Amino acid sequence: MTKEYRAKVFKSGNSVALRLPKALGIKAGEEMIVREERGKFAFEPVAADDDRIDLTGIWGSVPGLKPLTREERTFEDRDLDWEGKLLKRG
Repeated sequence: MTKEYRAKVFKSGNSVALRLPKALGIKAGEEMIVREERGKFAFEPVAADDDRIDLTGIWGSVPGLKPLTREERTFEDRDLDWEGKLLKRG
């Protein structure tokens, strides 16, 4: 059986917003996709993008690869030119 809820539209800045009942389980700040077709609206959560890369499967598979020491992780100071703007480090 389909549940039915009533919601109010209200002005929020220069936009309108729809206040949805807490019973729907939508969290504040959750991003939604809204579709309009012939005057009817449907919405659904945006699928979460997992931008992380899982490296657990390659650990130890590259011969000769070892973690950098603290000394190997330091860089010498130099001037950097990104997009024509000279940036000084240090």
